[in-house]
Amino acid sequence: MEELPLGGARHWVEFADPGQPAQDPAVVYRADLTWLTSRWTCIFGTGCRGIYADRPDDGCCTLGAHFADAEDRARVERLARRLTARQWQHRGEGRDGGVSEVDGDGEPKTRVVDGACIFLNRPGFPAGAGCALHALALERGVPITETKPEVCWQLPIRRAYHDVERPDGTRYQLVEIAEYDRRGWGEGGHDLDWYCTTAPAAHVGSRPVYVSCRDELVALMGEQAYTVLVEHCRAREAAMDALSARQLPLAGLAPHPAGGPR
Repeated sequence: MEELPLGGARHWVEFADPGQPAQDPAVVYRADLTWLTSRWTCIFGTGCRGIYADRPDDGCCTLGAHFADAEDRARVERLARRLTARQWQHRGEGRDGGVSEVDGDGEPKTRVVDGACIFLNRPGFPAGAGCALHALALERGVPITETKPEVCWQLPIRRAYHDVERPDGTRYQLVEIAEYDRRGWGEGGHDLDWYCTTAPAAHVGSRPVYVSCRDELVALMGEQAYTVLVEHCRAREAAMDALSARQLPLAGLAPHPAGGPR
């Protein structure tokens, strides 16, 4: 099956930010444990079909990346100046015309060159195909959160903020950590020819998302909150294993639809 439809039951958990007072915390996390305990993994170059059928080698890099803020843009532009021709196929274009542009709404993003993001090394490039900034992180032995645009390293995790009012009139911020599915791309997400989070072909990782994406999750929610998240993920996995061993229905603890049995 190429891709499953959106929707279906999910197992969520809410917990107060451990750095906040236990009573009436100002920040509460809400996490999709179904997604975070799934075995999704990036399959760029090993089965990824790309978001557009006519550009299967681009993965999700066809459109370029919007910057989160001025700091995000400045960091990426600074790193671009340090990339060598050995590391980056389009270094010449980046040096001549810069690495940033604005979209139709005036929002800054990485430039598109020859049909895809300027940082995307194409198949046949001696250093290998893929994001030059991702490769830079691997080469330096640092997390990709230090080199890639924020929207790129967050994918396919989605962090969203919601202001919530309690019945007594007090308020708190709900920080949602969930799957960045097609809808995360906005209206255009439904027009993508293929997307990986609901594709069984991408749910073949050796580790669950909460482990394989540790660096990204820590950057999104902090070390303390991540530690609490891990406890909830492990408890879910243990409960699933116990029910499976007894051949009992998993009900709300069912695995991600695209992942099948653990």
